[in-house]
Amino acid sequence: MMAQYLEIKERHSDALLFYRMGDFYEMFFDDAVAAAEALDIALTKRGKHLGEDIAMCGVPVHSAEGYLLSLIRKGFRVAIAEQLEDPATAKKRGAKSVVKRDVVRLVTPGTLTEESLLEARRHNYLAALAVVRDDAALAWVDISTGAFHVTALPPVRVGPALARLMPAELLINEAVDGDLAETVSESGAAVTPISRASFDSAAGEKRLTSLFGVGSLEAYGQFTRAEISAMGAIVDYLDLTQKGKLPLLRPPLREAEARMMQIDAATRRNLELTHALSGGRTGSLLAAIDRTVTSGGARLLERRLSSPSRVLDVITDRHDAIGFTLEQSRLRMDLRDSLRKVPDLDRALSRLALDRGGPRDLASIRNGLEQAEAISETLSGAALPTLLQSAAQDLTGHDTLIELLGQALIAEPPLLARDGGFIAEGFDTELDESRKLRDEGRSVIAAMQTEYAEMTGISTLKIKHNNVLGYFVEVTATHAEKMLSEPLSDSFKHRQTTANQVRFTTPALTEMETKILNAGGRALEIEKRLYSGLREAILEQAARINATARALSEFDLAAALADLAQGENWCRPEMDNSRDLVIEGGRHPVVEQSLRAQGGAPFVANDANLVHGGDGAHIWLLTGPNMAGKSTYLRQNALIALLAQMGSFVPARTARIGLVSQLFSRVGASDDLARGRSTFMVEMVETAAILNQADDRALVILDEIGRGTATYDGLSIAWATLEHLHDANKCRAFFATHYHEMTALSAKLAGVENATVTVKEWDGDVIFLHEVIKGAADRSYGVQVAKLAGLPDSVVARARVVLDALEKGERDGSGAKRAVIDDLPLFSVAPPPPPATNGPSEVEKRLAEMHPDDMSPREALQMLYELKDAAKTE
Repeated sequence: MMAQYLEIKERHSDALLFYRMGDFYEMFFDDAVAAAEALDIALTKRGKHLGEDIAMCGVPVHSAEGYLLSLIRKGFRVAIAEQLEDPATAKKRGAKSVVKRDVVRLVTPGTLTEESLLEARRHNYLAALAVVRDDAALAWVDISTGAFHVTALPPVRVGPALARLMPAELLINEAVDGDLAETVSESGAAVTPISRASFDSAAGEKRLTSLFGVGSLEAYGQFTRAEISAMGAIVDYLDLTQKGKLPLLRPPLREAEARMMQIDAATRRNLELTHALSGGRTGSLLAAIDRTVTSGGARLLERRLSSPSRVLDVITDRHDAIGFTLEQSRLRMDLRDSLRKVPDLDRALSRLALDRGGPRDLASIRNGLEQAEAISETLSGAALPTLLQSAAQDLTGHDTLIELLGQALIAEPPLLARDGGFIAEGFDTELDESRKLRDEGRSVIAAMQTEYAEMTGISTLKIKHNNVLGYFVEVTATHAEKMLSEPLSDSFKHRQTTANQVRFTTPALTEMETKILNAGGRALEIEKRLYSGLREAILEQAARINATARALSEFDLAAALADLAQGENWCRPEMDNSRDLVIEGGRHPVVEQSLRAQGGAPFVANDANLVHGGDGAHIWLLTGPNMAGKSTYLRQNALIALLAQMGSFVPARTARIGLVSQLFSRVGASDDLARGRSTFMVEMVETAAILNQADDRALVILDEIGRGTATYDGLSIAWATLEHLHDANKCRAFFATHYHEMTALSAKLAGVENATVTVKEWDGDVIFLHEVIKGAADRSYGVQVAKLAGLPDSVVARARVVLDALEKGERDGSGAKRAVIDDLPLFSVAPPPPPATNGPSEVEKRLAEMHPDDMSPREALQMLYELKDAAKTE
């Protein structure tokens, strides 16, 4: 056996080998050591190899999926070696013959299909990156849904594309160059180098045409060599990992980058589109807007949010769909109620195609198609907009399949086909006859037990069954002597003695067992055959079922976004081909929901007015203190533009948005120590990317450029950056800064206008009003903010002294400023103020003596007047 194990392991040296032995997957040698540590399970040993103990651990087959998930998340690949024959068959070749085993599947992060291993509301992409000369292409597939996409892109766009897709696993040529290797290592995907032969475009085209059964790929579009190379590598890898059992993939869909808003990795991270900066989904924009009720709808929402459109007609159609479902409130409620009953058709279909499904997947297809028909009836007579009308056409046409599955399956089938009992009574005559014999056999066994109890006079006699002895008569040890003596010994033959029972059999019982077992086994074989027939009937309609699944997701998303718009008071944005961004009463969707959940103050809405040409300005220079809400304001305008172009309504009173080609965000501070980059270096790298790439239709938000270096260096960099955005990029931008000197640029640059976040001072403290108005802030209020943060009073007082001195020097000229700094006492830090020794005031005394519950309204009002007079005298 160990020779067989080592031979299989040698062929899969880069994966942990799950070696099937009966009801367990066993691991040996180094695999066992690694798996035991990763899974926190016991490490044992079995025999010796080359004079040393063989390490061993194992996991039960019935619960293997949970262990697989843990291993995959920790970066392992797992090869599943199953028994390919029955042990009884192996014994026929000789007593010491080893059961045939081989790897039937390689489990990797990008090739998961099991429901328990996947997030229902997210795609699980396997991607491949191909480079042919100076051209690059990225292909990606979700084998759990069959989605297959490809795009050609310049190498510089690989990073942003990977940030958009967030693949679970990325295939690269083992000879990929250093620059791209660094890019893919930052993607967060499990990177799998494969041979150059897998990326051969000529071989790739043959694999693809064979997979889809076509003579040429031209029917699906004009693909570049790099695109064919990437797609071919994916198909080759799937053939390797699935051991020839390829998943049910849809024809490849070619995506054009020019049709999507371009968003780089830093912007996605800063805006927290699908993941919060803390790493989880909670706190992200996706979590705030997701009201879908189906898994397919949730995945469609994430795709739309990650890839906003730049095509005006597409955006308009999506807005029309939301507008229709928003107006038809009764229809929307009925639609969402029906959609809640829709299972995940895509993933059920994929499991059936890979032969990893079961009766419940058959039932999922049945239930999903039935709900699609019901939704179609709900929509009958409605004047649907273009997008929903097209989707509605794919909801029907499954009458024959629905009828077949409805007649064949019980309401709630078991998980596994081998369990049987999932075919409905009356569907197959032969099955019904076998079941009848099997079930009547059980009643016969019960009658035999009664007969034997009366014959022996032993009321506790039982007829039982196990997989070793089959059916047997069981009595307690106290009655054993009676059973072994005449005349009972003539009928009852001893089979086994345990600690407390003795077991017997009879010729009649053995004969009945044969009949029952044959009937039960026959019934199970018939059900397995019928399962295969139903599976084939479904796979024949796979393309139409996929279309229905997409249609249901489209309806789910439209209804969900309409529900969001109604519940959150969002408006339909006006989209055009201008380069303007005009928003009235805009709000940050995530912050607004967070404030509401915490029971805090309502969100303060603000306007934005970026206009090219005329008297307008396409860049707003935003000043104001920290914590006043500048970053929130910057982000909310970017999110409103993004939501509008993904096809959603937006959190504002009104919005008019000219199509945005690129979205860039440089907000927040972070370092990248692993690559030797300080916070300032990261800031400069991201700013450089914006200045080098932004076109005149881009939207840029920049916050505190230049803060990570000396004051004059930072001011110079921020100044030059703003000039470049205005003169060279000519894009729309919100530029937040603490350098008040930059407000002078509004007089020099026609397209720049000053705006500020208002605050109010009260008794030396600062109150944030969170309102953005035209104009410039007169100062930063940094000392007041420091006081709010809890700095010791002595530190705050000292800071005020230094600030006053610096401001006086600034007014007197740079030389005087230096002199003022030199004149500041070196050790003049004020000691902490002594605690107040005065007793309570007269007003405080009166308040302490009051008992509001005992006062009438008139007495309370009189007391209020008295307290007011007392306060004046103090």
